[in-house]
Amino acid sequence: MKKVAFICVHNSCRSQMAEAFGKVMGLNVFECFSAGTDKRDYINQDAVRIMKEIGIDMELSQNPKLLQDIPEVDIVISMGCNVQCPVLPCAYREDWGIEDPSGKTDKEFRVIRNTIKTKMDDLVSRVRAGVI
Repeated sequence: MKKVAFICVHNSCRSQMAEAFGKVMGLNVFECFSAGTDKRDYINQDAVRIMKEIGIDMELSQNPKLLQDIPEVDIVISMGCNVQCPVLPCAYREDWGIEDPSGKTDKEFRVIRNTIKTKMDDLVSRVRAGVI
């Protein structure tokens, strides 16, 4: 089974939401992780709340991690860091270019959450089909 890492700088919001979606939507397709070059002490609580709205509770099963805290992976998805994105060795890489919703309204958080879900649908399909 392939291993996928979702990365950003602080590993507290977008990459955590992607990991949570990946654990549900990518079950039996790939194993997923998230990490960053720097980490916050906790996951963004707005992200936790917005994900709970759709029945995904990432608060108990996830925590911010550094790149060195995760295993080697096959696929790296960067979230759109707007700075020098972290680099992690892999066979395939893409950038989702997703804006950080931290400090924004719930409506904006939901748009980002739904964008990540849509991109995850596509990623799961491509990995399942052997395209990547």
